[in-house]
Amino acid sequence: MKKTSPRPRVSLSPCPPYLPSPSPPLLPPPNTPGETIMTSQMTLQQQSVSLDDARRVIAAGEERARAIGQPMNIAVVDAGGNLVAHIRMDGAWLGSIDISINKAFTARAFNLATKALAENAQPGEQFFGIHASNAGRVMIFAGGIPLQRGGQIVGAVGVSGGSGEQDQTVAEAAAAAF
Repeated sequence: MKKTSPRPRVSLSPCPPYLPSPSPPLLPPPNTPGETIMTSQMTLQQQSVSLDDARRVIAAGEERARAIGQPMNIAVVDAGGNLVAHIRMDGAWLGSIDISINKAFTARAFNLATKALAENAQPGEQFFGIHASNAGRVMIFAGGIPLQRGGQIVGAVGVSGGSGEQDQTVAEAAAAAF
């Protein structure tokens, strides 16, 4: 029988604990003589439309749409232009879902009613071609209105499903409920 030599013993010691690399400093390095560095830490407060606000705005718009006999899509976006709520009334055009949402987005993105933007986006006017910006989300016809609280724009409503005049009428009624 062949005799084997004993295996050498290996001592396993625990690994040193993981030490992450130091984080970069939050403030710039100290000034060199003659250099001025200004830093500012400011938090901006932005109010926004709540779901309850959006429901109230939509209900008023829906009531006006029923009164004029035109089914509509009505959308409300928050201060960041993000959808808070949307309804499509029975019989409202499917193609107007996206349009109503984008009218609300446009009104908030530019803090301007889409009717006013449309007037300035015609050939030869200062905003001609703006509809191609923002990945095509900009709507340049009536029906989008910013919503204000305390002088600050906090969202917008967008309406689509009828003529421009009908969309504007419903949007105005919706915004008035805010």
